[in-house]
Amino acid sequence: MKRILMLFVALAAACAVMAAECVIVPRPVSYEPQKGTLPLTSKSVVYVADKSLVRPATMFCDYIAAENGLQLSVVEVAPKSKGAIRLSIDKSLGEEAYELVVAKNGITIKGGSEQGVFYGLQSLRQVVLHSKGDDKKAVECMTVKDKPHFGYRGGMLDVCRHIFSVEEVKRYIDILALHKMNRFHWHLTEDQGWRIEIKKYPELTKVGSMRKETIVGRNNSNRYDGKPYGGFFTQEQVRDIVRYAAERYIEVIPEVDMPGHMVAALASYPELGCTKGPYEVRTRWGISREVLCAGRELTFEFIEDVLDEVVALFPSKYIHIGGDECPKEAWKKCPDCQKRIADLGLKDEHELQSYFMKRVENYLATKHGRSIIGWDEILEGGVSKTATVMAWRGADRGIKAAQLGNKVIMTPKHFCYLDYCQTSDREGNNEPLCGGGNGKRQLPLRKAYSLDPYDQLNAEQQKAIVGVQGNMWTEYVPHFNHVQHMILPRIAALAEVGWSYGNQNYEDFARRMHLLRKLYDKCGYHYATYFFKGIE
Repeated sequence: MKRILMLFVALAAACAVMAAECVIVPRPVSYEPQKGTLPLTSKSVVYVADKSLVRPATMFCDYIAAENGLQLSVVEVAPKSKGAIRLSIDKSLGEEAYELVVAKNGITIKGGSEQGVFYGLQSLRQVVLHSKGDDKKAVECMTVKDKPHFGYRGGMLDVCRHIFSVEEVKRYIDILALHKMNRFHWHLTEDQGWRIEIKKYPELTKVGSMRKETIVGRNNSNRYDGKPYGGFFTQEQVRDIVRYAAERYIEVIPEVDMPGHMVAALASYPELGCTKGPYEVRTRWGISREVLCAGRELTFEFIEDVLDEVVALFPSKYIHIGGDECPKEAWKKCPDCQKRIADLGLKDEHELQSYFMKRVENYLATKHGRSIIGWDEILEGGVSKTATVMAWRGADRGIKAAQLGNKVIMTPKHFCYLDYCQTSDREGNNEPLCGGGNGKRQLPLRKAYSLDPYDQLNAEQQKAIVGVQGNMWTEYVPHFNHVQHMILPRIAALAEVGWSYGNQNYEDFARRMHLLRKLYDKCGYHYATYFFKGIE
């Protein structure tokens, strides 16, 4: 009998420890369980000490209603009763930092700003979901102190190879917000389709947004579906999405890729190319040798006009201007480009691209006060010290940029490209068509989590790394359910790298992911199940 009693006590103690374990993703800086629970019911209120917190408080109530069935209300008068959720701003904390305290007499969340409070509510959202009870939630008492390691935590969506609806783009933003990510990189222009309305150049959407058909399968299939494909976002739709993201404390960074990946623009305005056409919106994936002519002033007039309208739509600090995968064959044969090289005393076509990018950067800085991001190819031929480099081909490019003194966003493809397959046996696990070396490259959850943005950098060079980003390219992803399948749960791994760097533990992360899966289900997300089934 004594042994049975001892076993019961030990089991109860073990269960208490398990109940007290952290459930929050990304992992907070500090989590301390406390004794007791707080009952949360539909009679509970969310008190805002500052009117600016009404919006995040209302959003939180909507989350809780949808996910838990509890109808909480927001009040601006301090409640006398116990058990309220009290929100306030404490500017002594960092802008994105928050403190969450669940006590027996109520819940308090303090943030360094509205954004910090919003992140505290995202954590509480997870805590409430995993609390016991239905119409009355027994929320475990705890103290959480938290702030992100990196200031830039992003997710990119390519809407050019395949386009998605406004509501689907918003859903992508919701996923980023849940994981406390604060940048949405929106890839809007490509060889296969121009996706943003530019009023001064209507042919961009009349011609450039449509391709006559799309290749079936991989590029070597030479089979096409024979169906016209396209679409674009109006400027009003863009404003709507930017507003929606801002309400979730996410900055939208537009990308207008140049001087390569511009065939849709060339098809619309052939005079912008070295040969002046004719051009056709690309129907297959890969890199085109047709690029903007860097030797004609007409090209820069076009770019500046386009950027004027883009800047008016996006209040972001950064404008992404691409710079990747720009073959130089057309420039080598172009008299205008060769004359530009000679007139400027440039060494070669790589320096011509450097001139191109620096000129565009200078225009954005002097006229609009904006900074640029470019893919790591902008390092070739020389780059200005003020450009931010997005290192995608490998961490070594980020290391080089950091050594040069440029700010760096780490997004190396082998860790951050979410179009890559998720298992080592794509066929055996019935994975859908995916990118990355014709589907040969794998990026399981564990590998995404192993990204080290500081790898091989000394303490001084580490200061150049401003953040991390996951990229969702869509050559092989035609539907939004497929997008969700590719980004979830891997976006959570990258989110934890960005938020919790230096405080990571994969085994603990895996445990919390099995809990976060319940929230994915509540939200109706179409996530991949390989990890949850033990498949890598």
